[in-house]
This record gives sequence, C-alpha cells and structure tokens, in this order.
Amino acid sequence: MSNASLAPQKKYLASSWQYYEIWLKIEKILYALPNYFESEIVVKGVNPTDLYAVGSLFSTAIEYSLVNVLNKTRNVWDTNNLYPAFTFKRQSQTFPDVLLVDASNKNSIIFGIELKAWYALSKEGEPSFRFKIDPDSCAEADLLVVVPWLLSEVTSGKPVLLSPFVELAKYAAECRNFYWIESRIQAGKNAKIDRPVPQYRKPYPAAKEKASDSAQDDSGNNFGRIARTGQGNLLQDYLNEIQNQEYLGIKIKHWIKIFKAIAEGRDDQQIDSALNRVLKDVQQDVAISDEDSP
Repeated sequence: MSNASLAPQKKYLASSWQYYEIWLKIEKILYALPNYFESEIVVKGVNPTDLYAVGSLFSTAIEYSLVNVLNKTRNVWDTNNLYPAFTFKRQSQTFPDVLLVDASNKNSIIFGIELKAWYALSKEGEPSFRFKIDPDSCAEADLLVVVPWLLSEVTSGKPVLLSPFVELAKYAAECRNFYWIESRIQAGKNAKIDRPVPQYRKPYPAAKEKASDSAQDDSGNNFGRIARTGQGNLLQDYLNEIQNQEYLGIKIKHWIKIFKAIAEGRDDQQIDSALNRVLKDVQQDVAISDEDSP
C-alpha cells in the first residue's frame, strides 16, 4: 500500500532570513550558468567511444571552473557590494562541494552547493552520481545543482553547458529516502536505511565525519542515484527536457543512441543496423513535430 500522501513536502526558505536576497540572486545565476561559463579545455582527436571514459575527468574540471564563474559574477549577486568578504570556495571529500563563506568572519558558512557536472551524452542518458547525504546534514539553504555538458562540436571542441537542474538539497535527500523505502516495501524487500550517528547529522560535516545514509539491501549500489525511478523521480521531467533538446539539429537522445550504436557494435553490419534504427527514430520524431505544428 502506497503512502504517497506522506511524501516529503518542500520547505521553502523564509524571506526573513538575513541572506535570503543574496541566496535568491545566486539561485538565478545558477540557472544562467551556461551564459557565464568559459573554459580553456579544448578536446581534439578523441575517439567518440572514448569520450565516455574521459567524461568524468572533464566533469571534475568543469566543477572547479564553475566555482570561478560564481566568484566572477559577484557584481550580479552582490550588486551593491554589501558583502565584499563573501567568496565561494570548493572543498573535497565532504558535503557540499562548494561553500559560500564570509572570509571576514573566520570563513563562517552562509550556505552550500552540491555541484555535479554530467556528460549529457553518456550511455545511461542520466547522471550516475550518488547523492547519499543524510537530510539532517543539509542546511535549509543548501542546493543540489546538476550541470549537463557536451562538446561544442559534439565529438570535439570546448565544453558547452546546458540548462542545469537546481533543487533544495534537503528536500532531494528526503525524497530519495522516502521513495527508496516505498519502492522496497512494494517489492517485498528490505527497506531499511542506516543513518549516521546523531552527532554527525548536522549541516556542514567535517571530511572524516560519516554523514551519509546507506541502504541495508543494495547489492546493485543504486541507493543515491536520484536520477533513477524509485528514488523520488526528482529529475524525470528535467531529463526528458534535456534529452529532447536539439543540439546541432539533432536531439540529444538521438546523439546518445548514435554513440551507443558505434560503441556497442562489434562489426560494420551491427553498427549500420543500429544507426538505421536511430534514423527511423529521428524521422518519426520529425513527422510528429510536423503534425503538431500549426
């Protein structure tokens, strides 16, 4: 029996919070990151099938670059220079990836951003990162941001960002746990989630503090993959929009199929057959679009 009526409810930030206005401006900038992003990375001569392997490497570099972008847009999120000592900094091995801190006050934390870059043409067609942080280890203002990227010429060029996914981190963690438990109960499986000890369930845990949740029955290591069904479907509509977005005249979901056809085909005949199937999908999509046009 489903307990959908008990699903987590998003708790929006109170507008009375001291830093609400600056938080709101930064949230808007996050959605506009593709307009601000510039990269020195240039990719040439990489086999299309090898892009899967280097995708994670580039994603890490992009995550570092985005911290610089956020600091360079200070004139947008602090237009009156009220917070000259505020700065974004990246931290490793703990949650969240990026912190906005007040350097004039012992680097006191204003809020954090869990920032994940995702190669949009990956085989899975969805982000593969694990988001396991305990809900109580997320501050109310913390954000989860997923930034899809691809190369400007698809198989070469500079990284280009697509519109990101932005959500309250605490809400995302609550949804993940709720729907994991729901799906496991419905499947008649162990739904137990082990949470951190109470002293570690607090915002901004230290690197050595175990502040993440874990599922007792998770042989496939799927707990935390919030892009998948059964963990809240938070990204479902967003991923559909990304996959149906056109890039260089072809929808991203078809680019994915093209790369998969090349990567998985063992001989020319298999590759040709797979590419022909992709072509039929493209033609079908075009026909549907024409029918829907006024």
